[in-house]
Amino acid sequence: MKVYLKQPFQVEQFDGSNEMIDKYELIDAGTMLGTHHSTELYLTGSGKVDVGDWIATGVNGEHWAVKNDVFKKTYAELPVISEKLDYHIQLYKRNNYGITDMLYDLTDEVCPDANLTKDDIARTWLDGYQVEGHK
Repeated sequence: MKVYLKQPFQVEQFDGSNEMIDKYELIDAGTMLGTHHSTELYLTGSGKVDVGDWIATGVNGEHWAVKNDVFKKTYAELPVISEKLDYHIQLYKRNNYGITDMLYDLTDEVCPDANLTKDDIARTWLDGYQVEGHK
């Protein structure tokens, strides 16, 4: 699951896939020690990464690992929003509009979820969110 946090970093939960191993250039412990392949993977400069841990990426492209239990204790679960609302938020941010402009222009078509108030939507703009159906 990809999670979008307000800057200065974004995180992605490590699923153990070869795609993520390559993406984050994880190093096999066996390779580091000159021995056989092992199941232990390391993020350069950050230590061991297990499936379920989170890999954070800073504004300068640097990566570090955060254990899952630490992540859950440190960061509140982000709200889940529709792809339509995500598109709307990103459009306004890309065009340098402010949050009040976006909230003023919101319609039921863009945000059909009756459970989300404008205050909730403002928090997603400020704090980050997850997009419905994105894993």
